[in-house]
Amino acid sequence: MPTTWIITANAGRARIFSEDEPAAPLQEIEDMVNSAARLRETEVLTDKLGPTAAGKSGHNIGGTQGVAQAHNAGAGAPNKQYQPAHPPAEQEAEQFARDISEYLMKAHQENRFQQIVLSASPQFLGALRMFLDPHIKPLIKQEFNKDYTHVAPNQLREQLQAHQAKSEE
Repeated sequence: MPTTWIITANAGRARIFSEDEPAAPLQEIEDMVNSAARLRETEVLTDKLGPTAAGKSGHNIGGTQGVAQAHNAGAGAPNKQYQPAHPPAEQEAEQFARDISEYLMKAHQENRFQQIVLSASPQFLGALRMFLDPHIKPLIKQEFNKDYTHVAPNQLREQLQAHQAKSEE
């Protein structure tokens, strides 16, 4: 019987279980933690504008008030409402998805599994899909957009089966 790996993940944690036989208990083979996802925003961002930033003033940009205001707005200079195009939390989640993908590729090359059941939080599932190696994608036999990272191993299989039955109705 082919070995199936059951992967349950979110942006902060990924648990990988091995299923050799459908009746046998799942064996947890890896528990990956994204420590960066647990950091506070102030620990990740070092150059965030503070509450005293001169976002709407013309000070320190070299011009008169009227010209400076137009200059500031036209140049797209950051102000208090500035949000980066790619927030650090999203970057960390994508890096974690890359790490999971690399782990799976290495394990596949070592012939440790033949099939994958993938369950991830809806936000993280898209990142995983984007970074999974093309050799791994065909091995996915089932996919669930649900976060089961906190479910006990002896209940995980039941939860996945119940979710599948519910989606087939």
